[in-house]
Amino acid sequence: MGELRPLAPELTPESRALALALRELFEGLDVSARRYAARRFRDAGTFSRYLNGTRVPPWEVVMDLLTDVAEHRGTAATPEAVELVRRLHRAAVETSASPRHAVEVLEQQLAEADRVSRRSTARGDALGDALLDRKHRIADLEVRLSQLEAEWGAERERADRLAAANPDVTELLRERDALQGEVARLSADLHAAHKQREDAEERCALLERQLQAVEEARQTAGSLPAATPQAMPKVLVVDDQSDNLLAMTAVLSTLDQELVAVSSGQEALKALLDHDDFAVIIMDVQMPDMDGYETAAHIKRRPRNRDVPIIFLTAMGADPEHSARGYAAGAVDYIGKPFDPWVLRAKVAVFTGIYLERRLADDR
Repeated sequence: MGELRPLAPELTPESRALALALRELFEGLDVSARRYAARRFRDAGTFSRYLNGTRVPPWEVVMDLLTDVAEHRGTAATPEAVELVRRLHRAAVETSASPRHAVEVLEQQLAEADRVSRRSTARGDALGDALLDRKHRIADLEVRLSQLEAEWGAERERADRLAAANPDVTELLRERDALQGEVARLSADLHAAHKQREDAEERCALLERQLQAVEEARQTAGSLPAATPQAMPKVLVVDDQSDNLLAMTAVLSTLDQELVAVSSGQEALKALLDHDDFAVIIMDVQMPDMDGYETAAHIKRRPRNRDVPIIFLTAMGADPEHSARGYAAGAVDYIGKPFDPWVLRAKVAVFTGIYLERRLADDR
């Protein structure tokens, strides 16, 4: 078995702990990294970087490794072991803020949204075919019933003979009613499938735009000279989901600003105590312990922070009830998730520009 690459220097404690756990699991397979990567149809170099800590693997890679180790040993992994590895993986993900990792997260979300869209399209086609078949059968039954009713109306005696010859007219009516009920159900299912597909397509479009913004941010960051730290206004980003923090950080990284990302309302209040030069605050609404509305109320009660503009960014929707609560809490804007990266960057640029103009006027 080939030697594993040594752990990379300057790893975060979380990335080191995850890499050590993965190495211990992998060594139990008694194969080389190259051979295992070929077995799983993965790139050997990328898999080696997962094992030396320089890259945080997707969770599906970790689950594949747990499955293969369990199969090799002949015993299934315990729920406690899986949960331990899951906590190590989550901690490593939350401490990794590289643009490349943000791209991987967004690409995984885009792939999932694309899978939902394709499944919804296929289901919609199948439901449409089934619905058309039921409608044709109903039309056929209606024709047969109309023919019988016309014959009964023309000649009672013949109608009696027809009734005797066709004793299953009641069964035809019952079958028609059952088919009509099935048509109603299939119509509802078809509508739901179309709605799911439309939602998935919309999410695909937004995720593609976020990916494009991240790629542009990476290219621009490599070509522009570093800004002077003292000249950069600060932007406070508050969200309890690490994936959302990574995505927003990547989208806003090309603006002339310093980003401070925290994961709770309490951490946001502490950051405002440590710094009083934030140009704008981007805050999630749904957070544990202290939600965005309560956090905004605390901020507005502090004389040194009450004038900092707050933009709520939330998945709760921008309906009048939620937006009214946001504005009542002191917000200047209310944006729904998934967000349009260009809209978010434009709004942040406006407030950072106002902040710089105000600071320039104060310096004079």
